[in-house]
Amino acid sequence: MDAFDPVRRAVGASPERLTRIQQTAAVTAGAAAAGLAYATLIERNAFVLRHQTMNVLEPGSSTLRVLHISDIHMLPNQRLKQAWISELEALEPDLVVNTGDNLAHPQAVPSVIQSLGGLLSRPGLFVFGSNDYFGPTPKNPLKYFKKDHKRSHGAPLPWQDLRAAFTERGWLDATHTIRELEVAGVRVAAAGVDDPHIGRDRYETVAGRPNPLAHLRLGLTHSPEPRVLDQFADDGYDLVMAGHTHGGQLCLPLVGALVTNCNIDRSRVKGPSSWGASMKLHVSAGLGTSPYAPARFCCRPEATLLTLTPVSHGDAEYDEEQSVPPLAETRRG
Repeated sequence: MDAFDPVRRAVGASPERLTRIQQTAAVTAGAAAAGLAYATLIERNAFVLRHQTMNVLEPGSSTLRVLHISDIHMLPNQRLKQAWISELEALEPDLVVNTGDNLAHPQAVPSVIQSLGGLLSRPGLFVFGSNDYFGPTPKNPLKYFKKDHKRSHGAPLPWQDLRAAFTERGWLDATHTIRELEVAGVRVAAAGVDDPHIGRDRYETVAGRPNPLAHLRLGLTHSPEPRVLDQFADDGYDLVMAGHTHGGQLCLPLVGALVTNCNIDRSRVKGPSSWGASMKLHVSAGLGTSPYAPARFCCRPEATLLTLTPVSHGDAEYDEEQSVPPLAETRRG
Protein backbone atom coordinates (compact mmCIF):
# COMPACT_ATOMS: atom_id res chain seq x y z
CA MET A 1 0.00 0.00 0.00
CA ASP A 2 1.56 3.34 -1.07
CA ALA A 3 1.29 6.64 0.73
CA PHE A 4 -1.50 7.91 -1.54
CA ASP A 5 -3.69 4.82 -1.21
CA PRO A 6 -6.02 6.30 1.48
CA VAL A 7 -6.50 9.44 -0.65
CA ARG A 8 -7.10 7.33 -3.75
CA ARG A 9 -9.73 5.26 -1.99
CA ALA A 10 -11.41 8.37 -0.56
CA VAL A 11 -11.84 10.06 -3.93
CA GLY A 12 -12.33 6.84 -5.88
CA ALA A 13 -9.64 7.85 -8.34
CA SER A 14 -7.24 5.90 -10.43
CA PRO A 15 -3.54 6.81 -10.16
CA GLU A 16 -3.83 8.80 -13.39
CA ARG A 17 -6.88 10.73 -12.20
CA LEU A 18 -5.29 11.40 -8.83
CA THR A 19 -2.26 12.84 -10.61
CA ARG A 20 -4.50 15.16 -12.61
CA ILE A 21 -6.26 16.28 -9.42
CA GLN A 22 -2.93 17.01 -7.80
CA GLN A 23 -1.75 18.94 -10.86
CA THR A 24 -4.98 20.99 -10.92
CA ALA A 25 -4.64 21.76 -7.22
CA ALA A 26 -1.03 22.83 -7.73
CA VAL A 27 -1.99 25.12 -10.64
CA THR A 28 -4.86 26.63 -8.64
CA ALA A 29 -2.62 27.23 -5.64
CA GLY A 30 0.02 28.79 -7.88
CA ALA A 31 -2.53 31.08 -9.54
CA ALA A 32 -3.84 32.16 -6.14
CA ALA A 33 -0.32 32.90 -4.93
CA ALA A 34 0.43 34.89 -8.09
CA GLY A 35 -2.81 36.85 -7.73
CA LEU A 36 -2.03 37.66 -4.11
CA ALA A 37 1.48 38.79 -5.02
CA TYR A 38 0.10 41.00 -7.80
CA ALA A 39 -2.57 42.50 -5.53
CA THR A 40 -0.17 43.26 -2.67
CA LEU A 41 3.03 44.19 -4.51
CA ILE A 42 1.88 45.69 -7.81
CA GLU A 43 -1.69 46.92 -8.03
CA ARG A 44 -1.69 48.34 -4.50
CA ASN A 45 1.03 50.75 -5.69
CA ALA A 46 -0.27 51.29 -9.25
CA PHE A 47 -1.72 54.73 -8.55
CA VAL A 48 -3.95 56.22 -11.20
CA LEU A 49 -5.34 59.67 -11.86
CA ARG A 50 -8.92 59.49 -13.05
CA HIS A 51 -10.42 62.32 -15.10
CA GLN A 52 -14.15 62.83 -14.81
CA THR A 53 -16.52 65.45 -16.17
CA MET A 54 -19.76 66.09 -14.29
CA ASN A 55 -22.48 68.54 -15.26
CA VAL A 56 -23.61 69.97 -11.92
CA LEU A 57 -23.08 73.74 -11.96
CA GLU A 58 -25.73 76.37 -12.49
CA PRO A 59 -26.19 77.34 -16.16
CA GLY A 60 -23.82 80.10 -17.20
CA SER A 61 -21.20 79.24 -14.57
CA SER A 62 -17.49 78.96 -15.23
CA THR A 63 -15.88 75.52 -15.31
CA LEU A 64 -14.46 74.34 -11.97
CA ARG A 65 -11.63 71.82 -11.64
CA VAL A 66 -11.81 69.86 -8.37
CA LEU A 67 -9.22 67.36 -7.17
CA HIS A 68 -10.90 64.66 -5.06
CA ILE A 69 -8.59 62.83 -2.64
CA SER A 70 -9.71 60.21 -0.16
CA ASP A 71 -8.62 57.24 1.95
CA ILE A 72 -4.88 57.82 1.87
CA HIS A 73 -4.37 55.56 4.93
CA MET A 74 -0.82 56.82 5.20
CA LEU A 75 2.05 55.00 6.88
CA PRO A 76 5.30 56.93 7.42
CA ASN A 77 7.35 54.55 5.25
CA GLN A 78 5.10 54.59 2.16
CA ARG A 79 7.50 56.47 -0.09
CA LEU A 80 5.89 55.53 -3.43
CA LYS A 81 2.50 56.80 -2.33
CA GLN A 82 3.99 59.97 -0.88
CA ALA A 83 5.92 60.72 -4.08
CA TRP A 84 2.86 60.15 -6.27
CA ILE A 85 0.61 62.37 -4.17
CA SER A 86 3.22 65.13 -4.18
CA GLU A 87 3.02 65.30 -8.00
CA LEU A 88 -0.69 66.12 -7.92
CA GLU A 89 0.20 69.71 -7.11
CA ALA A 90 1.22 70.16 -10.76
CA LEU A 91 -2.43 69.73 -11.81
CA GLU A 92 -3.18 73.18 -10.35
CA PRO A 93 -6.80 72.39 -9.40
CA ASP A 94 -9.15 75.23 -8.51
CA LEU A 95 -10.36 73.37 -5.43
CA VAL A 96 -9.18 70.33 -3.43
CA VAL A 97 -11.68 68.12 -1.61
CA ASN A 98 -10.44 65.56 0.92
CA THR A 99 -13.07 63.12 2.20
CA GLY A 100 -11.10 61.54 5.03
CA ASP A 101 -9.23 58.48 6.28
CA ASN A 102 -5.85 60.14 5.84
CA LEU A 103 -4.02 58.25 8.60
CA ALA A 104 -3.02 54.67 9.37
CA HIS A 105 -0.32 55.37 11.97
CA PRO A 106 0.06 57.81 14.88
CA GLN A 107 3.24 59.27 13.33
CA ALA A 108 1.82 59.71 9.81
CA VAL A 109 0.65 63.33 10.08
CA PRO A 110 3.98 64.81 8.79
CA SER A 111 3.96 62.38 5.85
CA VAL A 112 0.43 63.42 4.87
CA ILE A 113 1.23 67.13 5.09
CA GLN A 114 4.49 66.83 3.16
CA SER A 115 2.85 64.74 0.46
CA LEU A 116 0.00 67.18 -0.07
CA GLY A 117 2.57 69.98 -0.27
CA GLY A 118 1.41 72.90 -2.36
CA LEU A 119 -2.13 71.55 -2.60
CA LEU A 120 -2.60 72.89 0.92
CA SER A 121 -2.03 76.39 -0.44
CA ARG A 122 -4.98 76.00 -2.79
CA PRO A 123 -8.61 76.37 -1.73
CA GLY A 124 -9.62 73.17 0.04
CA LEU A 125 -12.46 71.51 1.92
CA PHE A 126 -12.30 68.42 4.10
CA VAL A 127 -14.16 66.07 6.40
CA PHE A 128 -12.65 63.22 8.40
CA GLY A 129 -13.27 59.48 8.45
CA SER A 130 -12.99 56.88 11.19
CA ASN A 131 -9.34 56.22 10.36
CA ASP A 132 -8.45 59.80 11.12
CA TYR A 133 -9.74 59.25 14.65
CA PHE A 134 -8.78 55.63 15.32
CA GLY A 135 -5.95 53.40 14.15
CA PRO A 136 -6.60 50.27 12.09
CA THR A 137 -7.05 46.87 13.71
CA PRO A 138 -6.88 43.32 12.33
CA LYS A 139 -10.29 42.14 11.13
CA ASN A 140 -11.79 38.99 9.69
CA PRO A 141 -12.40 39.95 6.02
CA LEU A 142 -15.62 37.91 6.00
CA LYS A 143 -17.13 40.54 8.32
CA TYR A 144 -17.34 42.93 5.39
CA PHE A 145 -20.05 40.75 3.85
CA LYS A 146 -22.24 41.51 6.88
CA LYS A 147 -23.24 45.18 6.85
CA ASP A 148 -24.22 45.32 10.51
CA HIS A 149 -21.08 43.70 11.90
CA LYS A 150 -19.69 45.03 15.16
CA ARG A 151 -17.21 47.88 14.74
CA SER A 152 -13.85 47.76 16.48
CA HIS A 153 -11.56 50.75 16.94
CA GLY A 154 -7.82 50.86 17.35
CA ALA A 155 -5.74 53.32 19.31
CA PRO A 156 -6.62 57.03 19.01
CA LEU A 157 -4.87 58.91 16.20
CA PRO A 158 -3.72 62.57 16.31
CA TRP A 159 -6.59 63.95 14.26
CA GLN A 160 -6.40 67.29 16.08
CA ASP A 161 -2.85 67.77 14.75
CA LEU A 162 -3.98 66.91 11.25
CA ARG A 163 -6.93 69.27 11.43
CA ALA A 164 -4.69 72.06 12.74
CA ALA A 165 -2.21 71.53 9.89
CA PHE A 166 -4.99 71.61 7.29
CA THR A 167 -6.68 74.72 8.65
CA GLU A 168 -3.44 76.61 9.29
CA ARG A 169 -2.64 76.24 5.59
CA GLY A 170 -6.10 77.51 4.63
CA TRP A 171 -8.26 74.44 4.06
CA LEU A 172 -11.78 74.69 5.47
CA ASP A 173 -13.19 72.04 7.77
CA ALA A 174 -16.72 71.36 6.52
CA THR A 175 -17.66 69.03 9.38
CA HIS A 176 -21.11 69.97 10.67
CA THR A 177 -20.84 73.47 9.30
CA ILE A 178 -21.71 75.42 6.17
CA ARG A 179 -18.88 76.99 4.21
CA GLU A 180 -19.21 79.48 1.37
CA LEU A 181 -16.31 80.37 -0.89
CA GLU A 182 -15.66 81.57 -4.41
CA VAL A 183 -13.03 79.84 -6.53
CA ALA A 184 -12.29 80.38 -10.22
CA GLY A 185 -15.37 82.58 -10.47
CA VAL A 186 -17.65 79.86 -9.09
CA ARG A 187 -19.56 80.48 -5.87
CA VAL A 188 -19.64 77.29 -3.77
CA ALA A 189 -21.91 76.56 -0.83
CA ALA A 190 -20.54 73.49 0.94
CA ALA A 191 -21.66 71.51 3.97
CA GLY A 192 -20.36 68.29 5.49
CA VAL A 193 -21.01 65.71 8.17
CA ASP A 194 -18.71 63.65 10.33
CA ASP A 195 -18.28 59.97 9.46
CA PRO A 196 -21.68 58.22 9.28
CA HIS A 197 -19.94 54.83 9.25
CA ILE A 198 -19.33 55.14 12.99
CA GLY A 199 -22.43 57.19 13.78
CA ARG A 200 -20.73 60.56 14.15
CA ASP A 201 -22.94 62.38 11.62
CA ARG A 202 -25.25 65.14 12.84
CA TYR A 203 -26.97 66.33 9.71
CA GLU A 204 -29.34 68.55 11.68
CA THR A 205 -26.41 70.96 12.22
CA VAL A 206 -26.39 71.79 8.49
CA ALA A 207 -29.98 70.95 7.54
CA GLY A 208 -31.87 73.31 5.25
CA ARG A 209 -31.58 74.48 1.71
CA PRO A 210 -28.15 75.91 0.79
CA ASN A 211 -27.63 79.38 -0.60
CA PRO A 212 -29.76 79.66 -3.78
CA LEU A 213 -27.25 82.13 -5.22
CA ALA A 214 -24.46 79.52 -5.22
CA HIS A 215 -23.33 78.07 -8.54
CA LEU A 216 -22.53 74.76 -6.80
CA ARG A 217 -24.19 73.30 -3.72
CA LEU A 218 -21.71 70.69 -2.49
CA GLY A 219 -22.12 68.07 0.23
CA LEU A 220 -19.25 66.15 1.85
CA THR A 221 -19.26 62.89 3.79
CA HIS A 222 -16.70 60.19 4.33
CA SER A 223 -19.01 57.20 4.04
CA PRO A 224 -21.78 57.47 1.38
CA GLU A 225 -24.56 56.18 3.61
CA PRO A 226 -27.97 56.38 1.90
CA ARG A 227 -29.65 58.05 4.88
CA VAL A 228 -27.17 60.94 4.64
CA LEU A 229 -27.36 61.13 0.85
CA ASP A 230 -31.15 61.32 1.06
CA GLN A 231 -30.90 64.29 3.40
CA PHE A 232 -28.52 66.16 1.11
CA ALA A 233 -30.78 65.39 -1.87
CA ASP A 234 -33.91 66.55 -0.04
CA ASP A 235 -32.22 69.86 0.77
CA GLY A 236 -31.35 70.49 -2.88
CA TYR A 237 -27.61 69.81 -3.08
CA ASP A 238 -26.15 69.40 -6.57
CA LEU A 239 -23.27 67.05 -5.76
CA VAL A 240 -22.10 64.96 -2.81
CA MET A 241 -18.52 63.72 -2.64
CA ALA A 242 -17.50 60.71 -0.52
CA GLY A 243 -14.90 57.98 -0.10
CA HIS A 244 -14.68 55.05 2.33
CA THR A 245 -15.56 52.18 -0.04
CA HIS A 246 -12.07 51.75 -1.56
CA GLY A 247 -14.03 50.96 -4.73
CA GLY A 248 -14.59 47.51 -3.28
CA GLN A 249 -10.79 47.04 -3.04
CA LEU A 250 -10.92 43.39 -4.16
CA CYS A 251 -13.01 43.17 -7.30
CA LEU A 252 -13.63 40.53 -9.94
CA PRO A 253 -13.56 40.99 -13.72
CA LEU A 254 -17.08 41.35 -15.17
CA VAL A 255 -18.47 41.30 -11.61
CA GLY A 256 -16.92 44.35 -9.99
CA ALA A 257 -16.98 45.02 -6.28
CA LEU A 258 -18.11 42.25 -3.98
CA VAL A 259 -18.79 44.56 -1.03
CA THR A 260 -19.05 48.30 -0.38
CA ASN A 261 -18.44 48.31 3.42
CA CYS A 262 -21.52 50.50 3.83
CA ASN A 263 -25.19 50.47 2.86
CA ILE A 264 -24.74 51.86 -0.63
CA ASP A 265 -25.30 49.44 -3.51
CA ARG A 266 -22.39 47.96 -5.46
CA SER A 267 -23.23 49.89 -8.65
CA ARG A 268 -22.26 53.13 -6.88
CA VAL A 269 -19.12 51.83 -5.17
CA LYS A 270 -16.88 54.27 -7.06
CA GLY A 271 -17.07 57.04 -9.62
CA PRO A 272 -20.08 59.16 -10.58
CA SER A 273 -23.73 58.25 -10.26
CA SER A 274 -27.10 59.88 -9.73
CA TRP A 275 -28.93 59.99 -6.44
CA GLY A 276 -32.57 60.95 -6.33
CA ALA A 277 -34.18 63.18 -8.90
CA SER A 278 -31.39 65.66 -9.50
CA MET A 279 -28.38 65.15 -7.21
CA LYS A 280 -25.10 63.65 -8.36
CA LEU A 281 -22.75 61.52 -6.28
CA HIS A 282 -19.03 60.98 -6.67
CA VAL A 283 -17.33 58.23 -4.66
CA SER A 284 -13.55 57.98 -4.69
CA ALA A 285 -11.97 54.52 -4.66
CA GLY A 286 -9.21 56.08 -2.56
CA LEU A 287 -5.44 55.86 -2.50
CA GLY A 288 -4.73 53.38 0.28
CA THR A 289 -5.65 50.28 2.21
CA SER A 290 -5.56 49.14 5.78
CA PRO A 291 -2.06 47.93 6.69
CA TYR A 292 -3.77 44.69 7.76
CA ALA A 293 -5.26 44.17 4.28
CA PRO A 294 -2.62 45.65 1.92
CA ALA A 295 -4.08 44.38 -1.34
CA ARG A 296 -6.10 45.66 -4.28
CA PHE A 297 -7.35 43.63 -7.22
CA CYS A 298 -9.08 45.06 -10.31
CA CYS A 299 -9.40 48.30 -8.34
CA ARG A 300 -6.37 50.54 -8.60
CA PRO A 301 -5.73 53.25 -5.98
CA GLU A 302 -6.83 56.58 -7.35
CA ALA A 303 -7.33 60.30 -7.08
CA THR A 304 -9.84 62.05 -9.34
CA LEU A 305 -9.66 65.34 -11.20
CA LEU A 306 -13.28 66.39 -11.63
CA THR A 307 -14.14 68.95 -14.25
CA LEU A 308 -17.44 70.44 -13.14
CA THR A 309 -19.43 72.12 -15.88
CA PRO A 310 -22.83 73.83 -16.10
CA VAL A 311 -25.89 71.64 -16.40
CA SER A 312 -26.76 70.98 -20.03
CA HIS A 313 -28.96 68.15 -21.22
CA GLY A 314 -26.87 67.73 -24.34
CA ASP A 315 -23.56 67.17 -22.54
CA ALA A 316 -22.21 63.72 -21.73
CA GLU A 317 -20.00 62.62 -18.87
CA TYR A 318 -16.78 60.80 -19.50
CA ASP A 319 -14.26 58.86 -17.51
CA GLU A 320 -10.57 58.50 -18.34
CA GLU A 321 -7.70 56.95 -16.39
CA GLN A 322 -4.08 58.03 -16.44
CA SER A 323 -1.29 56.19 -14.66
CA VAL A 324 0.55 59.40 -13.80
CA PRO A 325 -0.64 62.98 -13.44
CA PRO A 326 -0.57 65.05 -16.67
CA LEU A 327 2.14 67.40 -15.45
CA ALA A 328 1.96 69.63 -18.53
CA GLU A 329 -1.82 70.05 -18.41
CA THR A 330 -2.86 73.69 -18.64
CA ARG A 331 -5.27 75.17 -16.19
CA ARG A 332 -8.83 75.69 -17.40
CA GLY A 333 -11.77 77.54 -15.98
